Amino acid sequence: MDKIKQNSPVLFYFNHSKKWLAKISKKDSLHTHIGVIKHSDAIGKEYGSRLVTNKDKYVYLLKPTMYDYVMKIQHGTQIVYPKDIGYIIARAGIQSGQKILEIGTGSGSLTSCIASIVKPRGHVYTFDVDENFMKIAEKNIEKAGVSKYVTQHNQDLKIAKKMPLKDMDVALIDLGDPWVVIPQVREMLKGSGSIFAICPTMNQLEKLTMALVENEFTDIESTEHILRTIEAREGKTRHSFQGIGHTTYLCFARKAFFGRKSKKSSSKTTKSVSKTSKKTTKTTKTTKTTKKTAKKASKKTS
Repeated sequence: MDKIKQNSPVLFYFNHSKKWLAKISKKDSLHTHIGVIKHSDAIGKEYGSRLVTNKDKYVYLLKPTMYDYVMKIQHGTQIVYPKDIGYIIARAGIQSGQKILEIGTGSGSLTSCIASIVKPRGHVYTFDVDENFMKIAEKNIEKAGVSKYVTQHNQDLKIAKKMPLKDMDVALIDLGDPWVVIPQVREMLKGSGSIFAICPTMNQLEKLTMALVENEFTDIESTEHILRTIEAREGKTRHSFQGIGHTTYLCFARKAFFGRKSKKSSSKTTKSVSKTSKKTTKTTKTTKTTKKTAKKASKKTS
């Protein structure tokens, strides 16, 4: 039986739109419109139990999932939503033990989710240039309990002369101009390594796709994911009038080797062989001419 203790994380759930995420502390209380929730009342109870507030409202004590952490984190920037994160994980085949490169930490929502997948043997290396956002992300990553599996770097990879990482399994890019770092990402990825870029607009997708082709990426795919919630109630089930609409476009690709260098080399070899062949032909013609001349000279002499 998983019981709630001091410092245990708890999601106080009233309904879909009214829920609060907190770390249990004996001295703390949560003051809400449905009444006061005392943390001490939760200690010793099993997850899934319920408390009654001073206004006779039921609150359920739920164990937070990574989804809850993502939806409740402090927003320094626009976050990547779970509906998009889920597809990223599935399409890129992210799993425990992998090394993940992230460019653009933001608020750390994607960072936290990916770290929870690759742990305990894997690691996320995330880069950002804004120290204020990095501090917010650090707190969010710590709240999600995955700090041990994340290393934050305050570095601009756009201007880096030497890449700090190599043999990465997956690269995640959340920048306004993702196409700028594609050459750098390619250098750090394994062969067939996956890349996912977060693009708010279609114009970004166009520029990004051109850069991916130029830098020898294949299996390029751009998608948008819309999540529709349903209000399921007896006799009046319908879709919800509220919900998250467009969040972002996702662009996926894999590192490949187009053989462009070998083609150039092959072309040079062909030209060289052609030149050698021409020289040989000229030499043969010269030899034949010399023989004819020698024959004519011999007849005249006789």
